[in-house]
Amino acid sequence: MSSQQEGTFCVHTTGSRPKLVVSADGHGVVSHAGSRLLADLADATGLTAAFTDALRRLRPRGTGHNPGRIAVDVAVMLADGGEAIADLALLRDQAEVFGPVASTPTAWRLLAGIDHTALAALRTARAAAREVAWLQAAERDSGIPAAQAGGRDLPGLVIDMDATLVTCHSEKEQAAATYKRGFGYHPLLCFLDNTGEALAGLLRPGNAGANTATDHITVLDAALAQIPDDRRHGTPILVRTDSAGGAKAFLAHLRALRARGVHTSFSVGHPVTDPVRRAIRALPDEVWHPALEQDGTLRSGAEVAELTGMVDLDGYPDGTRIIVRRERPHPGAQLSVFDLDEGMRHQVFLTDTPYGEGSLQHLEVRHRAHARVEDRIRCGKTTGFGRFPSRHFTLNQAWLELSLAATDLLAWTQTLLLE
Repeated sequence: MSSQQEGTFCVHTTGSRPKLVVSADGHGVVSHAGSRLLADLADATGLTAAFTDALRRLRPRGTGHNPGRIAVDVAVMLADGGEAIADLALLRDQAEVFGPVASTPTAWRLLAGIDHTALAALRTARAAAREVAWLQAAERDSGIPAAQAGGRDLPGLVIDMDATLVTCHSEKEQAAATYKRGFGYHPLLCFLDNTGEALAGLLRPGNAGANTATDHITVLDAALAQIPDDRRHGTPILVRTDSAGGAKAFLAHLRALRARGVHTSFSVGHPVTDPVRRAIRALPDEVWHPALEQDGTLRSGAEVAELTGMVDLDGYPDGTRIIVRRERPHPGAQLSVFDLDEGMRHQVFLTDTPYGEGSLQHLEVRHRAHARVEDRIRCGKTTGFGRFPSRHFTLNQAWLELSLAATDLLAWTQTLLLE
């Protein structure tokens, strides 16, 4: 790909960056040209302008680099696999493609200046750009794609929440020992399964509780605030988590959202407790049904059954159901003593999806699709939040927010520009 100061590129730009033309003559070849597409998409969705408004007060006397542009450049760098602020040099060294890019010290100063107020403004800016992106998706085709499970489209939106451990190799503010005997942070993250967008994230110390209801409520509310109003209200929204999201207070909050016009439901993991084990042992063979693969075919060696009415669910929202899957363990699977005794691996989850809105097998394969969030997190760790650059917690919070924006840019590129 060659760069010139005149010509056109495949998306509309604001004119703040050099215009490009694609040619096959072998002259003016540049590397990482695809990153320019992300930068232009940030402009086209209004993300650059929204970041500029959010960070306007961080521009000293209106001089120097535009703070919003710097934030977008950091997000583009992270989307391209950058691991440190110094990696902005990749963009800076190709001024004929990306235009003027701030120096590393300037980027450091910007991130250091993002306090809680500016962080909230960045989140509002991401929500505004997301609304534009979704409107563009609706104009381009049928809009935001449906999430899928068991070979079927799922109605509405599907939100996946999960936490992950991020190792810190040096002393950082609020980094702490983790339950896996490591040291670092324990962020809680939220992704939209329909598109892979990173809706929200909360940076937490490494010793933060996995099943803290308050943190789950904070992240869910932040994620819902990212969804455009016309989709947040009146659209079915399924929230999936592992057993860490099964706290009664969190599920009660989910149910209470319905009174505000947010049609949330849940599918969350549940530990295999002694009452659950007794209920499983009491199930007759005829109530077990074959489980499904994600393409809708039968899953060999796996069965599902319902335990509702056999396990005390007092304190959970009305209509909560409990479902179990048993499966022949694969080699190397970590099994409990109960699983070893039964010769099967058991996994249990709760859902408030009413009877008649999907078979038992479909509800189970729908919950199992929550595992896709692990791939989202794996990709996210190569898009910024796998390594935090600073000793200061507030700067690392800003870094996390920009890494979520980087994930959004990649997701919007796939949704808006690719087949």
